[in-house]
Amino acid sequence: MASHHLHPFLSPKFLISISTPSHKLSFPKKLTFSTHAKKKNPWLDPFDDGEDPDMEYGSLFTDGKQEEDGIRPPDDPSNPYGFLKFPQGFNVEIASLASKVRGDVRRCCCMVSGGVYENLLFFPVIQLIKDRYPGVQVDVIAAPRGKQTYEINKNVRWANVYDPDDDFPEPAEYTDMLGVIKNRYYDMILSTRFAGLGHAAFLFMSTARERASYVYPNVNGAGAGLFLSETFTPPVLNLSELGYNMYQEMIEWLGRPARNVPRQPVPPLRVSISNKLKAYVEEKCMKAGVLKDKYIVIHGIETDSIASMQSRGDKDSLLPMQVWAEITKDIRGVKPLFVIPHEKVREDVEETIGEDASILFITTPGQLAAVISQSVGVISTNTAAVQLANAREKPSIALFGSEEKGRLFVPDAEEKKCVVIASKTGKLIDIDVETVKKSVEMFQGSLVFA
Repeated sequence: MASHHLHPFLSPKFLISISTPSHKLSFPKKLTFSTHAKKKNPWLDPFDDGEDPDMEYGSLFTDGKQEEDGIRPPDDPSNPYGFLKFPQGFNVEIASLASKVRGDVRRCCCMVSGGVYENLLFFPVIQLIKDRYPGVQVDVIAAPRGKQTYEINKNVRWANVYDPDDDFPEPAEYTDMLGVIKNRYYDMILSTRFAGLGHAAFLFMSTARERASYVYPNVNGAGAGLFLSETFTPPVLNLSELGYNMYQEMIEWLGRPARNVPRQPVPPLRVSISNKLKAYVEEKCMKAGVLKDKYIVIHGIETDSIASMQSRGDKDSLLPMQVWAEITKDIRGVKPLFVIPHEKVREDVEETIGEDASILFITTPGQLAAVISQSVGVISTNTAAVQLANAREKPSIALFGSEEKGRLFVPDAEEKKCVVIASKTGKLIDIDVETVKKSVEMFQGSLVFA
């Protein structure tokens, strides 16, 4: 009689079979969990144990690196928007499911915190992305000073000015930059700024598939992982203190091995200089009284200008003009060229060295790279000039406040033809001038009289 009150789609036989004690339910093996798999992001799903190791991919999910884009339709000459890559009436291609599963990256955006030094050290990361994802288009968002650095990077398509370090941006700038990012349909967005809840929400609203960023290594990073697909936690609160390898955690993730793709090696720091920029700088050098391959660049004069190009991780990286005068007074055979970041420093140089001193006023990293490229070598404190000399494979003498900083910012100095001289007291002002002068003599003899 009780069976007349059951749901019409349920039968008594079904109920009896479930309630029988001898009946045992069997679950498929696909539901078993692996405790050894690395979780992608514990903030997103505590039950996500990563990719199934037994998953087999068919012909749609090919192994190896992504392929570059093939033939595209011709541009529409009547289209007023030059950045559009398709003619009128052409449907934009929708990415396939296989492309998403493989993790292909066609467009990547990098938000780089810091100034010239920090953006310059980000160049190997950009080259790593280009090598790992063939055909990818890389855009950069940086502060005004950092944006200038990409004049000497051929791998960047567009560089936009927006200060990632501004905690309270103008609402109009904030929403405008967010709209720019959304309209470009990025597959991956990377950020080197320490993300809290606010910055992580900004990256989340970009609608990029992969959102990777550094997060605060303290309580300020709580909740940021909810909006990010990958997080990097550095051991320090100032990423620049880690020196040349300051982006090591991000590089480890970007170069990770995939299906039939080995770990991507980290390329060295390299810069590219246009012929137009070389010609412009050569003319400026001639006006300053020096010729190509006949001068040594002197960089790191003490000043309060924002164009000093020093690292955020080493604030003690400038020397007063009196110390530079002691270092350069015995140089023979080549002429020291004093690069100044502001015109107000010119009077100090002329007063200390003399009115016949060769002085060059330069503020952009592109011009500094061109000056170094046409020089015999570089003598500098811990500024961008040291890294540019290494990038252009020019001999250099680097002055640091401590040996630890020298090892951090110039690893493998001998391979880079760089002589690192450190102060024994931990302060750059106390550097041994006689040691520097002896190194200058060796540097001078090997380059000029060899």
